[in-house]
Amino acid sequence: MSAIATVDNPLLKGQGLPPFADIQPEHVVPAMTQLLAELESELANLEATVTPTWSGLVEPIDRLSERLRWSWGIVGHLMGVKNSPELRTAYETVQPQVVEFYNKFSQSQPLYEAFKALRASQAWNTLANAQKRIVEAAIRDAELSGVGLAGEQRDRFNAIQLDLAELTTKFSNNVLDATKAFSLTLTSPDEVEGLPPSWLSLAAQAARAAEEEGATPENGPWRVTLDFPSYLPFMQHGKRRDLREKLYRAYISRASSGDLDNTPLIEKILELRREKANLLGFNSYAELSLASKMAPSVDAVEALSEELRRASYDAAKQDLENLRTFAASKGAPEGSNLQHWDISFWAERQREEKFAFSAEELRPYFPLPQVLDGLFTLVNKLFGVTVTAADGQAPVWHEDVRYFQIADETGEAIAYFYLDPYSRPAEKRGGAWMDDCIGRAKITTHEGAIATRKPVAYLVCNQTPPVDGKPSLMTFNEVETLFHEFGHGLQHMLTRVDYAGAAGINNVEWDAVELPSQFMENWCYHRETLMGMAKHYETGETLPEHYYQKLLAARNYMSGSAMLRQLHFGLVDLELHHRYQPGGTTEKASDVRQRIAETTTVLPPLPEDAFLCSFGHIFAGGYAAGYYSYKWAEVLSSDAFSAFEEAGLDNPQALTETGKRFRDTVLALGGSQHPMDVFQSFRGRKPNTEPLLRHSGLAA
Repeated sequence: MSAIATVDNPLLKGQGLPPFADIQPEHVVPAMTQLLAELESELANLEATVTPTWSGLVEPIDRLSERLRWSWGIVGHLMGVKNSPELRTAYETVQPQVVEFYNKFSQSQPLYEAFKALRASQAWNTLANAQKRIVEAAIRDAELSGVGLAGEQRDRFNAIQLDLAELTTKFSNNVLDATKAFSLTLTSPDEVEGLPPSWLSLAAQAARAAEEEGATPENGPWRVTLDFPSYLPFMQHGKRRDLREKLYRAYISRASSGDLDNTPLIEKILELRREKANLLGFNSYAELSLASKMAPSVDAVEALSEELRRASYDAAKQDLENLRTFAASKGAPEGSNLQHWDISFWAERQREEKFAFSAEELRPYFPLPQVLDGLFTLVNKLFGVTVTAADGQAPVWHEDVRYFQIADETGEAIAYFYLDPYSRPAEKRGGAWMDDCIGRAKITTHEGAIATRKPVAYLVCNQTPPVDGKPSLMTFNEVETLFHEFGHGLQHMLTRVDYAGAAGINNVEWDAVELPSQFMENWCYHRETLMGMAKHYETGETLPEHYYQKLLAARNYMSGSAMLRQLHFGLVDLELHHRYQPGGTTEKASDVRQRIAETTTVLPPLPEDAFLCSFGHIFAGGYAAGYYSYKWAEVLSSDAFSAFEEAGLDNPQALTETGKRFRDTVLALGGSQHPMDVFQSFRGRKPNTEPLLRHSGLAA
């Protein structure tokens, strides 16, 4: 190990903003090797000297885990936004050691006993509610991490943890590579008939990037990929049915063949998760997953899913029937027998006719700078905070990344965030997410003073990039996604909890974590918010009123289908992690999906549909036996938004007052209280499903 690697390694800085400009893949292995060796000795020292008090137990654990989270968190973040063969190799080299350390740390008997002793001590009653929740969670998490196992059982549990970490990383990489591996170069105008100018510009830009130097939006060639900003518009607008089919089949079979086949990984992951749950005394992985969530049981999740399924199934059936009738009325031969690759195309045509606008028409009114202004104006009105650009104040990992500051009513900076908005299929995984870069906490400075560490968030989207000198012109769906991720960001950034273990989204039960994000989406339909940000990028003209009315009218277009789709994903996930026996002879994972599809889809998946092979949420993300969380939390978020409706969406004073209450509860309390208590503090009662069904157009 070279001296440079250890002394000047930017990944060993351990605090403050990551020095992205200096970090290279070759820093990862030496940094993590050195850090883990230091943390091993710190852990051994703590185990030998631990006392069951807050300062003798929780604070030193926080310091230790923070160092690991800081360095390894950066590496994980770069895997998502700046993936490369070199980084992968480095990540995979040290990942086993990181997992081994986490196992050792979470299974530490002395620390576990100290937590239990703290809970049983006289000092317990002097702790704040947030502190008690942190201690309770630490005891529960130690038990769910195998602290009670010994000998062979513990060895087996730890081996499973290692295998799972490796398999889920491989799963994610396979999806990225398979998505990247497919492209079609189109050369004749009839192949791109129907496609909007924004798509033609993007496809020509993609062709130029792939060595087709003379590609132009007008004359091609055009390159279509499985990256969402390329794929979705093609499915919605491309008139060539044969090409839509080709693209659709490529999309649903991603990562399901050859070297990138995730099928064996799925079986293995499910098998290991079941074995892990059994070792801990649970009947299934779903039961283990729910042990730390808000939902009380698998039965409760299935009961809610069934209530929503019944409310949406007939509506989804009707949606499909209406679409068939519509396509047939336009003389489409496929009208009587619509296939999967026809749905988006005809849905878009029907939407255009029914509501007299297309999603494309709206793009010029949603340039990203304008949308950000609208979003920041809204959060200022609701929560009293001011967002300003702080570009140049933090190193970034790509030139398109921006940096912002959030200040409170007094003008004092209280948080910061990075925004990485555009799709970069060569190095960035698909989807959108928020992650924490730095969490809020009370810390002791080098000078011995007590200071509050300000939270910093990563907000990552994959929207259409700027093309041909125009700004990023967003679809309305991309606008909703940005608002969604910003909602997660607000919970991380506006927390008032000073204990790291319960600040922001830390220690918030996973099925409640989508509440603020889904809540924010509702504001995209709020007249004042929408009209404040929807301005034409060339003329500055506000979105005409008739478009606003049409957006409102179209809001619940095919909402039965959209809800059924989410329930389908959630129920497949639950079944795979609860009743399915991996490695058995009777049924494969793909059969389970087909079986669940019988009651949760109105157009059954194709036999070769390998959607599970790219279902990163449950096989490579944190949503295993937890995908239901989106619907569970949507009940909460719709009900929370209905408090603003009751107060009066046109009443600025009422919005400010209700916003303040939302900020002081949902956004401020983080994981310091149970989410049901937080919800009730805001709403004054328990949640109910009526607002969700009403907002979805499935109830009066």
